Amino acid sequence: MRTSSRVVLAALAVCGALLLPHEAQAWPWPDRGDDPFTLTVDDVACRTGRAEITLRNVTSAPVRFEVTADGESVATGSIAARKTVSRQVRVRKGSAAEIEAYSVDGDRQNDLIDSTRVTNDCPWGHHRGNLPFTGPPADLMAKLATAGGLIVMGGILWWYGSIWPRSTP
Repeated sequence: MRTSSRVVLAALAVCGALLLPHEAQAWPWPDRGDDPFTLTVDDVACRTGRAEITLRNVTSAPVRFEVTADGESVATGSIAARKTVSRQVRVRKGSAAEIEAYSVDGDRQNDLIDSTRVTNDCPWGHHRGNLPFTGPPADLMAKLATAGGLIVMGGILWWYGSIWPRSTP
């Protein structure tokens, strides 16, 4: 390869490194912080089957909101400046719900502020505090396997120790 070809290839690599961005952005883009309120969703309470949603106004003006669960409106209203509002959303047992919070403005479309997925994985039936029997505990089986291995290894060492130091006639 000629020297001029090597110089051209090196120049291409340097130009590519200088023209490409120095950091990559992953999707979704970083939050700019201009949302009027924040959304926080707690886990589902097993007794009630409801998840508590907390909306916190971060602006100095009242904000109107709408909360939907799987596309159906479950709560609407307004939040006073720098205040917090809590609502409850029902989630059926064994299923999940996509919770979305929208900022509602009279003349504009609803702006999606945040969304999250909450799952109701509470146990079913009247034995809520107990797990089903699935066999003996794993630590007991591990102890039994270790004890059996030690007995077998001890037998092998005993046998080998009885034949190895013998002298031949």
